[in-house]
Amino acid sequence: MLHDFLTSNRDTLIERCRVKAARHSPKTTDEPWAHGIPLFLDQIIKTLQVERTADPLLSRKVSGPSGGGRSVTSEIGATARLHAHELLKNGYTVDRVVHDYGDLCQAITDLAFEQDVPILVDEFRTLNRCLDNAIADSVTEYAYQRDLLVANRDVDALPERLGALAHELRNLTSTATHAVAAIKTGRVGLSGPTGAVLDRCLIGLSTLADRSLAEVRLGAELSARGGLISLVHFIADVQSGATLEAQARDCILTVCPVPADLAVHVDREMLFSAVNNLLQNAFKFTRHGTEVSMSTYGSADRVLIEVEDHCGGLPPGDTEHLFRPFTQGGEDKSGIGLGLSISRRNVEANRGALSVRDVPGVGCVFTISLPRYQLSSESLRI
Repeated sequence: MLHDFLTSNRDTLIERCRVKAARHSPKTTDEPWAHGIPLFLDQIIKTLQVERTADPLLSRKVSGPSGGGRSVTSEIGATARLHAHELLKNGYTVDRVVHDYGDLCQAITDLAFEQDVPILVDEFRTLNRCLDNAIADSVTEYAYQRDLLVANRDVDALPERLGALAHELRNLTSTATHAVAAIKTGRVGLSGPTGAVLDRCLIGLSTLADRSLAEVRLGAELSARGGLISLVHFIADVQSGATLEAQARDCILTVCPVPADLAVHVDREMLFSAVNNLLQNAFKFTRHGTEVSMSTYGSADRVLIEVEDHCGGLPPGDTEHLFRPFTQGGEDKSGIGLGLSISRRNVEANRGALSVRDVPGVGCVFTISLPRYQLSSESLRI
């Protein structure tokens, strides 16, 4: 049985992982192993042992189910998150998080081959499940703790703002790269928790790029480059990209039809960033499986673009704090809390206003109000 093999070779496997870790990083002292490989190996053994009992499904309490999930608690998930926290605290990068677990899997398969010990199909599936869930939980926790560090910095000074941007870019790119590397080994699946981490990284990179471009323009005090744009075409462009993110976030995006002659005179890039940020904020906080809706209509001399979610409503108090830089609400602390602040500045730079309305027990509605223009009959025929 694989658990007997792992138990009898525990010290050898741990030592092989130490050697591999030394090759990955020049730091060889004060290794943060309290919640690392030795404990992970013990949990794999425990999972395999439970799966040989009369109630094998109890092993999910140790390893987590196949496919993982952030709402699922398990012993491996809890210690993987602690391990990621220790690595970040000790100055290690996210690649070390992935390497630690990958090294153990490689050490197990190498030693089994050397000793001519067969690994049964169901045992190998269990090993892969443990590895996949540990990588997903540890990388997600590492990213969360890293974002907290970035958010707590004083990024008002330009060098630190650039440093925060470079830091987040590097970590998102590194996380995505190593998620791909883990998937390419064939030990974890694209549809599992590691694949979900990759999806979130790519979405995060796109979001960061959009927000950074808007920040540069606003920080340089560049005036809005106004032009008349058709809202039918504009909202269609927003919808095409937002639909993919809605699917990744497990929610439903509904876009109401836009009157064909409705138009605004704005800087298109700045408005696109503002609306996109509102949708990303809605996807982030709406409850799983619920709807995010976007509607665009004219009211007297104004055009209103509304984004409504099902987050459950806002806590009592001043809603204006939502638009302050580096402010985050809810349990999801991904990002650095600049989206709503940038959205408001973008809208105001185009002679508009951005506000939020609470719908108690349901969600909230963010509304962009802009001066209303109407396309001519000639423009509608083009």
